[in-house]
Amino acid sequence: MEPSFVTPPVPARPRGLGALMGDALRRPGGRKALSALSIVLFVAGVAMFAYPVGTDAYSRWKQGDLKDRFGSTQLAEDYRNGDVEVGSPLTRLRIPKLKVDVLVVEGTTAAALRAGAGHYVGTPLPGEVGNVSIAGHRTTFGRPFNRIDELDRGDEVILETPFKVYHYKVLPAFGGHANPWPVSPKNSSVIANVQGRSLLTLTTCHPKGSARQRLILRLELDPKLTEDVKTKGGAR
Repeated sequence: MEPSFVTPPVPARPRGLGALMGDALRRPGGRKALSALSIVLFVAGVAMFAYPVGTDAYSRWKQGDLKDRFGSTQLAEDYRNGDVEVGSPLTRLRIPKLKVDVLVVEGTTAAALRAGAGHYVGTPLPGEVGNVSIAGHRTTFGRPFNRIDELDRGDEVILETPFKVYHYKVLPAFGGHANPWPVSPKNSSVIANVQGRSLLTLTTCHPKGSARQRLILRLELDPKLTEDVKTKGGAR
């Protein structure tokens, strides 16, 4: 093939990636481009690692502040009057099987959920008839709901308020789907009130690291296990 002064000749056999990279590295511009790309990839990798670590640290700090407020007489009074402000601690949530212990705040705004988990405003309070609904992070801000897909029928989620401790049990599969099950993030029916039953619904992002869907877990109150909070101020 005759050489061309317009475009480089096309070899009879395509050159490998290694050879092309070698050519790029021998050119000053190519070395600069690769160096810049390396820096960008390094910074991106550090950011991907640092972000969840940073959010977890923030959640731990926030949880410490909430624990101090959860034992206050003012919160007990606000809770009794049904007047807990968005961002204030509402209930302590424990999942013994997963070793989860997190204070849930009132509200599901982005700011409120930085504590880790939040109670949907307008849904019943723990222990009340209806559908108590709580959202929690799965991969950031303490990730309290990271493993709720591992819960099985009969496993417990415990909600402690300033006055009572309520035990909820995971329900078997129902409605033609498993429990837990994924839904569209726009499907608000899962937190709709349910007359005549005392339910608990936990929601989180699905799959892990994505907001494409929501993972839903449904539980029901076991009234036989309800306990009074015996310590002063409701804190344990």
